[in-house]
Amino acid sequence: MHLTMLVMMMFLPLLPPQVNEEPVIIVNKATHELSVFEEGHEVFNASAAIGKTSELTPEGQFHVKVKAKDPYYRKKNIPGGAQENPLGTRWIGFDARGTDGRIYGIHGTNRPESIGKSVSAGCIRLQNKDVEKLFDIVSLESEVVIVKSNNEMKSIYDSWIRDGLNRMLNPAT
Repeated sequence: MHLTMLVMMMFLPLLPPQVNEEPVIIVNKATHELSVFEEGHEVFNASAAIGKTSELTPEGQFHVKVKAKDPYYRKKNIPGGAQENPLGTRWIGFDARGTDGRIYGIHGTNRPESIGKSVSAGCIRLQNKDVEKLFDIVSLESEVVIVKSNNEMKSIYDSWIRDGLNRMLNPAT
C-alpha cells in the first residue's frame, strides 16, 4: 500500500491535471482578476476590485452559498435595484471564514471606476455586466478559490486540480 502511494506521488507531477466538470471561480488578488474554468478551459475572465488590505479578502477554497438578483444592501437599508446600491445587480455569496454566503461575496457595483483596485471591505467587485454573466455560469456550491499569486490563471487552476488529486490520494488520517 505504501509503495503504491510512493510510486503514485513520484509520477503525479508528470500526469496532466484532472479536469473538473463543474465551474470553478478563481480570484487572483495579485492581479485583480477573476476567471472561471469549466472542463479545463477558461470560460470567463474579468478585472475585479478586492479588499483595501490583503487581509480583508480571505484566501482559500470556498463554496457559493447564495445567489441573488438585485440584492438588498442590509448595512444601509438600500433596496435592490436602487442606483445607490453598492452591490450592483447581482450577489454571489460564498462561505468564507465560517459565514453563510451573506457576508463575503462577488457582486456588481455602482462605482465602476473601482474595478481593478484594492478598495472594498473584503468582497470582490465586478462590473455589473460581468457579474451578470458570472451569475449565469456558476451555481450554488460552485467552488471559489482565492489566491495571491504571480502565476497565470491557468497555472493556478492546474495547481488547484493537482492539489485536489493529492488530497484524494492522501486523505488526512
